Amino acid sequence: MDAGKKKKILRNGIGTVKYCREHERFLEEELEAGRASKELLLLHEKKLSWIMHERLVHLLVTMLTAAALFFFLIMYMMADSGGRLPALICSVILLVLLFCYMVHYFHLENTVQLWYAYHDEIREKTRKS
Repeated sequence: MDAGKKKKILRNGIGTVKYCREHERFLEEELEAGRASKELLLLHEKKLSWIMHERLVHLLVTMLTAAALFFFLIMYMMADSGGRLPALICSVILLVLLFCYMVHYFHLENTVQLWYAYHDEIREKTRKS
């Protein structure tokens, strides 16, 4: 990868889905070629820990977003007619945001579960060799 492309990726962030799929393709290639090793296991464990950290952060953000949504829903129910519209707008925005976070968190959770299976497979093949 040339330096300009790498800087652009680092500046704009990597797509988590793309990052995970590339690692999974790499693991599949290595496992199919019979190259399961301690180094591959350590690499996978490191990337697994990164994704688990990402999952934890997104869980916390999702919970805070849900708490804010409930706060604005309560504000909507308690407000007089003049304060209901701002609370409703905030609630709708937070509901959409919460849905997006839930979809992303669902993806992260399923990825971690899949990577656990990869970890077990690599560990098993490493023991046999």
